[in-house]
Amino acid sequence: MFVANLHRYRRLSVSEIATELTRLLGPLRREMSRATRAAEDLPDIPEAQIELLRVLVASGPVNTRDAAIALRIARPTVSNLVKAMTAAGLVERASTGDLRSAILVATPHARDMLYRFDRTSTATVAAAIDMLSPAEQDVLASAIPVLNRLRDLFEHAARPAPSASDASGDPLRT
Repeated sequence: MFVANLHRYRRLSVSEIATELTRLLGPLRREMSRATRAAEDLPDIPEAQIELLRVLVASGPVNTRDAAIALRIARPTVSNLVKAMTAAGLVERASTGDLRSAILVATPHARDMLYRFDRTSTATVAAAIDMLSPAEQDVLASAIPVLNRLRDLFEHAARPAPSASDASGDPLRT
């Protein structure tokens, strides 16, 4: 906890900020999920499955390839998620006529659970934020654009560089 408290006495270095951020984000997300699930007695569904449900609910039915692209994960990973989620009654595989491909659809049960999870998550996080001082709430609010920017930087850094054959002359294409 020494590094976590350094900000009270001096400005943290970039390395110290990175260390604290990497140590904090995973446990913070897990605790937020635990509190949300406990508040609504929701099942313990892995975050990756929740993310896939978000894609299916927001985009409508999609194939595994498009789901993998939307989630920025490998197609076999989506297939493994779908197997578990189908067994749990969260996803249905609609046939396209092509045995190698299927359309993924969130079940009504999954949609209801995701709605409850999101509603409860917002209320749970809001209740915790409400327990912070007004100054702490202001600091947290001011961090949101910075965290969004940081996410964008990671997303951009994770994209493969375009090959010479991909170049189309379009300055907006990356």
